Amino acid sequence: MEKPLRLNPHFFPLLLTFFFFPFQPSLSSSAALQSDYVRQPPRKVVVTQHHRSQSDPQQVHTSLAGKDYMRISWITDDKDVPSKVEYGTVSGRYNVMAVGDHTSYHYFFYSSGKIHHVNIGPLEPSTTYYYRCGGHGPEFSLKTPPPTFPIEFVVVGDLGQTEWTASTLSHVDSKDYDVFILPGDLSYADTQQPLWDSFGRLVEPYASRRPWMVTEGNHEMEIFPIIYPHGFKAYNARWLMPYQESGSTSNLYYSFDVAGSHVIMLGSYTDFDDDSAQYKWLQSDLAKVDRNKTPWVIVVLHAPWYNTNLAHKGEGESMRKAMEDLLYKARVDVVFSGHVHAYERFTRIYNNKADPCGPVYITIGDGGNREGLALMFENPASELSVYREPSFGHGRLRVVNEDRAHWSWHRNNDSDSVVADEVWLQSLTTTKSCWLNPGNTDDSMAKKDEL
Repeated sequence: MEKPLRLNPHFFPLLLTFFFFPFQPSLSSSAALQSDYVRQPPRKVVVTQHHRSQSDPQQVHTSLAGKDYMRISWITDDKDVPSKVEYGTVSGRYNVMAVGDHTSYHYFFYSSGKIHHVNIGPLEPSTTYYYRCGGHGPEFSLKTPPPTFPIEFVVVGDLGQTEWTASTLSHVDSKDYDVFILPGDLSYADTQQPLWDSFGRLVEPYASRRPWMVTEGNHEMEIFPIIYPHGFKAYNARWLMPYQESGSTSNLYYSFDVAGSHVIMLGSYTDFDDDSAQYKWLQSDLAKVDRNKTPWVIVVLHAPWYNTNLAHKGEGESMRKAMEDLLYKARVDVVFSGHVHAYERFTRIYNNKADPCGPVYITIGDGGNREGLALMFENPASELSVYREPSFGHGRLRVVNEDRAHWSWHRNNDSDSVVADEVWLQSLTTTKSCWLNPGNTDDSMAKKDEL
């Protein structure tokens, strides 16, 4: 049940945040746009309440956790509930049990519930498993991704928890998919910790059934000078991703493999220069990818490197300058970002120029956040920008085989979801000239030149 947002007793840190970091006005404004669709205004925030017992699981979500494993995460108010998951392939019959870890955290006057993380597996691909968390409460089910192509990713950034968010999730749920990717800005709690709980309850019907793979955005930082200088306290505790399984030392960046695709989740809000741990990890991670076995490489981050919207203009530029060469030499196929509350698809780019061996860049920060849409684009449009539109919606990347994938962007149109942009993508593994570039002297690419 969703109810309008009301003032809660945990708003003190938010007031302090506003005191130190004043609100900045939005850059959104009317402008000449690619579509004549009449854009709907922002909608109100909704708070999803908890109606189960203190021992019952809430905010259940799943994620990929290494080859043939998935992680089940949930929260209980009862601190004595064990961190265990019982599961099986028949409803009501749990013939396997896994035990995991738990954590909790404090943020000013807020204390979280017991946060459970349990890895289950090894699991069979393309299989439905039924599971119960902590020995209490309702039965949930999940479906594991396929072992190979085709595979379908849903991509939604800047999700939030508004009526538009609910609309987006409903449209996503109307058609099956395998993995949900979120390029940052999840709950928009912004230090109001109960909104993290509300968000977890809102997405539970979806995130408990398919793996949700997320990376952080600026709204996950929740930094407060001196007291919480490092940030990401709630995000790291609640949304544990497979960073250790991918050789990373931080939950803010990691990678995973699924059905012939290697997906890299980068952190826009942690160090990324060439001396940083993230840069060195990315360099090592890309070098390990065998494009004969993993023909698709996808990168996800929050602040876009290419952007013709006036909102957040240039905020990803320093990261682009630091890391773009790594992605280009590795022949990354697609880069997804959020942050800008609009949709925009670019052609293949490298170093601000069209390049057939560069990634396709797509901004999709339009999940339904409370801040509304970023309406003002640069005019005239850049020749690198193929399609742009400030509307709420979601995207789908269906990787059909080793060579081809279909990308489609679905605009929210109240009760309907309309395909407003779509394109067929060719994996760069099939473009042999890209692997014979004489300017590429990276030794890690030598074997791939044979593709």
